[in-house]
Amino acid sequence: VQLQASGGGLVQTGGSLRLSCAASGRIFSNYRMAWFRQAPGKEREFVASINWSGSIANYADSVKGRFTISKGNAKNTVDLLMNSLKPEDTAVYYCAGRPIDVAKYDYWGQGTLVTVSS
Repeated sequence: VQLQASGGGLVQTGGSLRLSCAASGRIFSNYRMAWFRQAPGKEREFVASINWSGSIANYADSVKGRFTISKGNAKNTVDLLMNSLKPEDTAVYYCAGRPIDVAKYDYWGQGTLVTVSS
């Protein structure tokens, strides 16, 4: 499984960005996909996850109500729509995937940088 994240960039506080994760290889319907982020000097943290059908999503409290994870319009993509961005959302965002019967995310994309200016 290969994951390719894209869509990062520089945005002002209150702005929006849409990240996309393209998955290739042996993706099965029992996979769960997620976005994590890592800010400078901090540990990587969970942002949001969704099952492959797109019916069940979970969010970190810090982004709930502002971010939306969804299946993308393109085949085998997962998007993260980020609204009302804050400077503390600045981080490298990674997409990740795992089978639902595995606790650990085994597959990771290369990361895309999101910078929110104040």
